[in-house]
Parts: sequence; C-alpha cells; structure tokens
Amino acid sequence: MPDTTRRIGHAFSDLRSLDADGLTILTRRHMLAAGLSGMSGLSAANVLHAGPATAQDVSRPTGRKAVILLWMAGGPSQLDTWDPKPERPAENRGPFASISTAVPGINISEHLPKQAEMMDRFTLIRSVDSKRSEHSPNKVMQTGNSNASPRRNPKGEMYPAIGSVVARFHGANRPGMPPYVAFNRDPAHIARGGMIGMRYDPMNGHRAAGLPEYKGFGRLTEQATDVYNSGRFDLTEGLTTNRVRERDELIQNLNRLRSGIDQSGALDAADHFQDQAIQMVLGGEAQSAFDLSREPQATRNRYGKHLWCQQALLARRLIQHGVSFVTVDLTMGINAGDWDSHGDNHVFGGIETGLKPLLPVFDHLITTLVGDLEDNGMLDDVLVLALGDFGRSPIIGTQKGFTGGRNHWPSIMSMCLAGGGLRHGQVIGSSDIDGGKIKDRPVTPADLSATIYKHMRVPLDSTYLDTRGRPLYIVEGNGQPLRELF
Repeated sequence: MPDTTRRIGHAFSDLRSLDADGLTILTRRHMLAAGLSGMSGLSAANVLHAGPATAQDVSRPTGRKAVILLWMAGGPSQLDTWDPKPERPAENRGPFASISTAVPGINISEHLPKQAEMMDRFTLIRSVDSKRSEHSPNKVMQTGNSNASPRRNPKGEMYPAIGSVVARFHGANRPGMPPYVAFNRDPAHIARGGMIGMRYDPMNGHRAAGLPEYKGFGRLTEQATDVYNSGRFDLTEGLTTNRVRERDELIQNLNRLRSGIDQSGALDAADHFQDQAIQMVLGGEAQSAFDLSREPQATRNRYGKHLWCQQALLARRLIQHGVSFVTVDLTMGINAGDWDSHGDNHVFGGIETGLKPLLPVFDHLITTLVGDLEDNGMLDDVLVLALGDFGRSPIIGTQKGFTGGRNHWPSIMSMCLAGGGLRHGQVIGSSDIDGGKIKDRPVTPADLSATIYKHMRVPLDSTYLDTRGRPLYIVEGNGQPLRELF
C-alpha cells in the first residue's frame, strides 16, 4: 500500500516528530504530551519537586563543607536534656537525674549517657532565644529569621530555609548530586526555598532511598525495623539510557519553543529537577549514595535498625557523596512532632511517657553519627546540629487538661552542635535558676544561621530578592557567627 501520509510544514518541524527515531505522532501519544512527560518513566523524577527558579545558582562544586541538621520536631525539653536543674524542686527539675560528662562541670540528663561520654566533641547552647518560633509550619529556627512565622506573618512561609540558601550560594559538593536533601513525613516540618525559588527546595530523601512509609502517629517503637534497600534510581522496563538522552534532547527543543512564555519560573524549576533526575539516573553517584546495601554490615549494625538511625546513616552517605545539607526530621508523627511532650494523656506523651523513650534512641543516633563521621575523616568538614521548635515550660503539669508534661516555652531552648572543625567541649550561655529564661549570652536564630553560613563559606552579606524585588540579606539583622566556636 502506498504511503499516503501528508507531511505539512509546521512550527514543530525541528522536533522531527514524524521521524522513526523520534516520536511517531500517527500511532503514539500526542507529541507535546509525550515530550513534556517524557521523563515520567524515571522513578528519580518522582522524588523531586518543581517550582519557580532564580538566577545566581552555583554551578560547580565548592569543597567538602556540609551540614546535617537533626530536627527534633515538637520542641525537646531543655530541663530534661541539656540544661538540668538537679537542685530544684521536683515540679521544676522533672523526673530525670543528671549525670556528669567527660567535660568537668557539664552535666546533662541521665538518659544521654553516650553523649556524656563524648561531651568533648559537643557544644551545648543553653540560651537560644526562640520566642517567635512555633510548631508546624515551623520556619523560624530552620530559616534563621524571626519573621518566618506563617501564623504571625502572612509572608512567613516565603523566607528561605538555611539549607536552601546553602543550596543556592554554595551548591552541591559534587556534580550530579542534589545540594539539599530532607528526610521527613510532614511537609510542614521542613523549611523550603521560599523567595529564592522552589528549585532550592529539599529533595525528598525518604522516597529516593526507598524507605517504608511511616505508620502510626507518634509511636516510636513501631518503627524499629530493618529497612535496608537497594536504591530506587532505576529505569523502568524498556527505558534505556539512550532513550533517556533522546527524550532529554526533545524536551530541550520544547523548552526553546516555550521560552519567554513562563513568567512564574515554575517551568524553569521543572527543568532543573528534570536535569537533576537525568544526572542521578545516568551518573550513578546518587544511586550509590542512597543505597544502604553498599554499607559494610558492621556499619549497619553500629547504627542499628531504627528508622531514624538508618536515616542518619543515609545522611552520612549523602554528605560523603557530595550533598551539602541534609535535614533528618526525628519524628514518626505529623502535626507537632514526637518531641511535643505535653502530658501522659497527650498523643506524644509526657516527660516520662513520651520524652523518656526518645532519648536513648537520640543518644545512640547522634553519638554514632559523630563517631562515624570522625572515623571517616569527615568530622572537621561536617557540622552536626540538633534542635527543635522551642523549649518547654519550667514547671511540670501546669497545662490545663494534661498531666506529667511541659507546655510550649518559646522564651528559651537548648541545643547541641558537633563537628565542623570548631571548638567544642563547652557550654555557650546559661538560663536562670529554674531554666525558664535566658540568664546570659542570648543566641538568636540569626546567630545560628550566620554560624552555619560561615562554616559553609557563604558570604554573610549575600542577598536575595523579596516578593517586591528588594534585596534581603541572608542573615537577619545583627546576627553574628558564634565567636566561641571559631
């Protein structure tokens, strides 16, 4: 039968839509639909988010400096962790005893014995000012900006995460790797790109690693299972690397056609994540980074089977392979988070019933992570921070409707740091007699962000544009790096 197909000139001729080695429009899906969704066969693309982009992104590796943020969603009690008050009455000091540490004069909770033994590698900050910080959506502590409070400020959601700023002004430490990765269940627990663009949002590390979906609500022990995996950066059946490259070429042609149409930047962000997905699938670096099965069995055993601990091991692997910033959301719950220990009759429990089971897991996780980084020669380059939304009330059981717990207390909180080649084995700041107010050396969220940026060698006078096109400094107000650490 003679070929009666009529070839008519059109605006898409350059795409070779009727060529056999391209897309055959007569027998397959519509050309444009196929082009724009061509990468949907890559499972890696499903773990990346699209959104508006901006200029000034970093295009080359910039060293080995990195950050791991252990986010204690819900707000851990300062009195029952890093700032005990053993001489105070029971309703103030709480049910836990305090123990001495490897650094004379520093005492912490009895339920953090491993950290006590390694205190020379840690710095405690007992005077963090968290007065504008709130529960999810929490942005203040993760952005370093007191205005980033969506409940108080309609534009609070738009302030960029510290990790997003690092992604933009530092970039990944190795080509083919995302700069910012987060392991979390509740999207409201993690700050994102905001004003600097959704292309600087964190990659969803939980999905990328093939970890199981969380179950339950604030039930820690149910998640202590072995979830080692072989990674998920595979090609779907029938999709070869050559076809990936051909589809990418087609999409680039489509991008040229739509140039100037998109005003929001959302399509540019889609391009960014799509390119990242291609690099991750074809390059193999990310496949290795997210594959826990490549870790020696002894290292797996060292971290243990708890999901948080495996995420911490993944964080180390990601940093080792070139990611610059990893956030691990230490909670199984949604909404507030497991560290929201209001009372025994609350879903997350009180101090005895909620916080106490968390502390041994956290103690093992953070000391194992720090020790592993040290053993791998990475500790001087990787800054580890552990903190949450805010502190807890100095008196137990005063919140109406709850017993055995502590209420939100934004006036003060404690946190800890390790690594980064900084000076450790010290305490910065102090609280008053009952642990409810800052006594000396207030440390603001801006001070914390400035400290991280200095560690990452991001210039503190860097700026981005706000929603009105005005420049904003990445460090709010008078924020300064903590001089005690450098």
